[in-house]
Amino acid sequence: MGHGKPVTPLVTVDVIVELDGGVVLIERKNPPPGWALPGGFVDAGEALSHAALREAKEEISLDLELVEQFFAYSDPKRDPRGPTVSVAFLCRAPAGAKPRAADDAKNVRIFPLAELPALAFDHATILDDYRRYKATGQRPGPSR
Repeated sequence: MGHGKPVTPLVTVDVIVELDGGVVLIERKNPPPGWALPGGFVDAGEALSHAALREAKEEISLDLELVEQFFAYSDPKRDPRGPTVSVAFLCRAPAGAKPRAADDAKNVRIFPLAELPALAFDHATILDDYRRYKATGQRPGPSR
C-alpha cells in the first residue's frame, strides 16, 4: 500500500463579471489561445475567493467584489494541458469601471452574452450555465 501524496487535478478559478451589458473576456496571451473568462491557478496557501480577486486584478486591472461562488467544473478534459478543477465566481465591478488587459491577457473586451466569440477551455459551457442561471435561477446539475 503506497502512502505517497495523492495525484490530484490542479485547482483554478474563473471569474464571471458583467459590465456595460456584457461579460468581460480576455484574449489569452499563452496557449491554449482564444477568448476566455479571467482566471487562473490558485496558489498554495491561497483561498479560492482570494485567487479569484487576484486573477481579476492581474488580468483585467479591476478590483472586483465577490457576489457568490457559482459552480465547480471538473471535466478531466476541460483543459488541454491536463486535469483541472475550476471554481467559477460571480463578481461585481465598481460602477464606471474600465477593464484593461494586463499580465497574461493580450486583450480585454466586453461581449454580450448572446454574441460570444469562440472560447477556450469549457468557458462556453460555463457561460451557457450562467445565462440559464440568470434566466431561471437554476444552477448546473451535479453531473457537469
